[in-house]
Amino acid sequence: MILLVGLGNPGGDYAGNRHNIGFMALDAIHDRHRFSPWKRDFQGMVSDGKFGPGGDKIVLLKPLTYMNESGRAVGEAARFYKLSVGDVIVLHDELDVVPGRVKVKTGGGHAGHNGLRSIDAHLGKDYRRVRLGIGHPGDKALVTRHVLGDFAKSDRQWLEPLLDAVADAAPLLASGDDAGFQTRVALLTASPKPAKAPAKSSGE
Repeated sequence: MILLVGLGNPGGDYAGNRHNIGFMALDAIHDRHRFSPWKRDFQGMVSDGKFGPGGDKIVLLKPLTYMNESGRAVGEAARFYKLSVGDVIVLHDELDVVPGRVKVKTGGGHAGHNGLRSIDAHLGKDYRRVRLGIGHPGDKALVTRHVLGDFAKSDRQWLEPLLDAVADAAPLLASGDDAGFQTRVALLTASPKPAKAPAKSSGE
């Protein structure tokens, strides 16, 4: 069994924030794979399902504790299902990855991300992290405004394909094929090469 966690802040005021891309990705997975309706549990919103017939059970969790206390919900769900830290995958925004790119890693520091800091405190550090790039504003003083700001309309050109690709490739992630997941997302989000202009005829 796998616990897939998307990080974000609850409420309409935060719904379009860059900080909420983890919620957005989990919603895309939920809709693509037709998981059960969302319900309140473990201090969050929970859904479950499988990636294909005979697959392992997947539980989706969106903590409603606000970002800084995400670990409370994740820890409660992990204890209830008797999961090891290796059975938990967290999808979150990442300043140090360019917008539209995804990187997966296991363990490591929280790099100032308060949601990860909270999960570290409640669960330990050796869970898998799906780092969804939102880019860095270039100045540390602008980080809070950046992550709590809404995605711009122009961001939709890469955001929507990214969310679709993450939903498509999620079964690879759940199976432990992190490299395959990253490759699949990269292929699905690669910009198509522009078509070559037809050669002019000699008669022109």
